[in-house]
Amino acid sequence: MLRYKLIHPQILAALGGAGHGSRVLIADGNYPFATGAPPAAQRVYLNLAPGLVNATDVLAALADAIPIEAAHVMIPDTGPEPAIFGEFRALLPGLSLHTLARFPFYDAARSPDTALVIATGERRVYANILLTIGVVPPER
Repeated sequence: MLRYKLIHPQILAALGGAGHGSRVLIADGNYPFATGAPPAAQRVYLNLAPGLVNATDVLAALADAIPIEAAHVMIPDTGPEPAIFGEFRALLPGLSLHTLARFPFYDAARSPDTALVIATGERRVYANILLTIGVVPPER
């Protein structure tokens, strides 16, 4: 039995094939899942219904299972910072959120380094987060 919260076999397989520097995209319900990531990226559709499963639930499970060295978020052209960014920060203590405008975010997510795209039913806008997997240090 696994000791962490994440038990989804397809996500575990994709993470097992990824490594340091690989990226994982958690995408909201408005994200262009088919075209907004490289063709080789594994796609997992958790968007059961609007609002189910949400982006922060997925981020919490991933943060418990993998080391995360960087996180990029999509920012709107105008207006205040999306409220979900505060929730992202709370789930990633000690990590800064790097901001990208919409089209630069899409370009970053389409990088060949993106190994996994997780589609959520998240209804909040700008609730996309691109994670870079870190390293697991050797035991001493």
